[in-house]
Amino acid sequence: MSAWSERLLRAQTRYNQFGNARLATGIAAVAAAGFSVGVSIISPWWLLAPLAIFVVLAIALSRLDAERDAATRGVAYYERAIGRIEDRWLGTGSQGERFRDAKHVYADDLDLFGRGSLFELLSTARTEAGERTLAEWLLAPGGREEVAARQEAVAELAPRIDLREEIALMGEDIRAAVDARTLAAWGSAPAAGFFKGARVVAFVLAVAAVVTLGGFFAQRFRVAPFLCVVLAEMIFSFAIRPRVGQVAEAVSAPAQDLRMLALLLERLEGEQFRSARLRRLVEELAVEGHKASQSIKRLTRLIELLDSSENMFFRPVAAMLLWNAQFAMAVEAWRKVRGPHIGKWIAAVGEFEALCSLSAYAYERPDATFPRLEPEGPLFDADTLRHPLIPAAVAVANDVRLGIKERLWIVSGSNMSGKSTLMRAVGLNAVLAWAGAPVACARLHISPLLIGASMSTHDSLADNRSRFYAEISRLRDVVELARTGHPTLFLLDELLSGTNSHDRRIGAEAVVRGLVERGAIGLVSTHDLALAEIASRLDGLAANVHFEDHLEGGEIRFDYRLRQGVVTRSNALELMRAVGLDV
Repeated sequence: MSAWSERLLRAQTRYNQFGNARLATGIAAVAAAGFSVGVSIISPWWLLAPLAIFVVLAIALSRLDAERDAATRGVAYYERAIGRIEDRWLGTGSQGERFRDAKHVYADDLDLFGRGSLFELLSTARTEAGERTLAEWLLAPGGREEVAARQEAVAELAPRIDLREEIALMGEDIRAAVDARTLAAWGSAPAAGFFKGARVVAFVLAVAAVVTLGGFFAQRFRVAPFLCVVLAEMIFSFAIRPRVGQVAEAVSAPAQDLRMLALLLERLEGEQFRSARLRRLVEELAVEGHKASQSIKRLTRLIELLDSSENMFFRPVAAMLLWNAQFAMAVEAWRKVRGPHIGKWIAAVGEFEALCSLSAYAYERPDATFPRLEPEGPLFDADTLRHPLIPAAVAVANDVRLGIKERLWIVSGSNMSGKSTLMRAVGLNAVLAWAGAPVACARLHISPLLIGASMSTHDSLADNRSRFYAEISRLRDVVELARTGHPTLFLLDELLSGTNSHDRRIGAEAVVRGLVERGAIGLVSTHDLALAEIASRLDGLAANVHFEDHLEGGEIRFDYRLRQGVVTRSNALELMRAVGLDV
């Protein structure tokens, strides 16, 4: 980052110097005007000198401004990267709030989006397509072969720091411009419907206008042939005017977006990759032997030529040459051939940026490892599992083995002892594993798993739902996952805590028994020690584990170490006394 900081300081210093020089030049110009025009001591030609210097300084300042902006983006990029490494990333990145869905079966429960979320930690994407692709990977587990291909691509990209830097710095402008949906919709929209041969007619009429006008000035023709051609052009223009206007209006929105997208595509096309997934992405950027960036550059040139007719001095010539019609039809011809591929190009860029996000995480977390994707399950077998959003220096690791012998762990323990954190650690590492990212474990063997969680249910005044109704609605969603026949990982925090102890015991046992019998694996946390008895009635498919705490110097201490069996004490009364309640 020091190189970017020095570059920023140097650019800012030079910008200030050139700015002062421009101010001095302006003062000199005023003085020269006074001496030449006012008192006629010097020739007015002396005004040309400060004017020329002013123009040169203006060009230099424009370039320095661009260099200063690039250096500022470079400093910001490295500050955030270092912040992620040093666990100072909270609130510094894109939080993906627009991808939140309160009805999703685990997104809110596992803190996928929002401040301090997994998305904020991972995302380095600079296009909407890149962010959306990453969000989709986090929201739905990928297939085994698909995820294995992502792992290979992420491993290849992880050490490519320079490539990620170029993409990220380039992308700062792209992110503000590229609207993936607008571009894709424009590319696949119905044809404007010019009649067959319209381009040939326009070209012939334009040539005829030039020839007849030139012949008139050369005194080879009378003016009548030229006027006849102009009349024919007017009739032709009137016939296709609505379609020309339609093309010009439709292309105005994606024009700048495509210019920005071409920068990223050109950088991607120039790379040589080993992994099959990355090679396929590059191959998808070609249409009939033409690279996507080259195709987009041709289109942007056509758009620039189309827009040039707005120049008031060129407008009469443009009218004679049927300029708007010819280039509108050229744009439409481009869109007809290559427009349907724009969505694919954007998807390729989005996937590449999502892979870059995961590769940055892999590079910045050298202690993270790629999980082994097992074909059969259900299985979640982890050594030294940690919560990926908690700094490694303070996170306490635990081993979690589900599916080898037990399918259910009932986790008991006092308040704040680590029950919910353990379940989120399991869920988030499963999400990372099936997104294609490395996981916060020393070792993880995991089978394909659908994920369902009930950890953050709330009442809703707008929906007229109590907390208990929200919880049982989410439980129904989790059970429905298991009923599909796909292996499921369930994470249920304080199961049925919103009802009385009698109904809770009966309801909780029925829910977890149904899940286990359908082949699901998971964790259930509880304060109600009576629920721990469920394990003994599931024929060895369930086990009790717990977290402990102890008093030290009048304060409650936690070691967050997972132990076998049922917890033997509670800290509820101590916590109530600690906040000043008389109990």
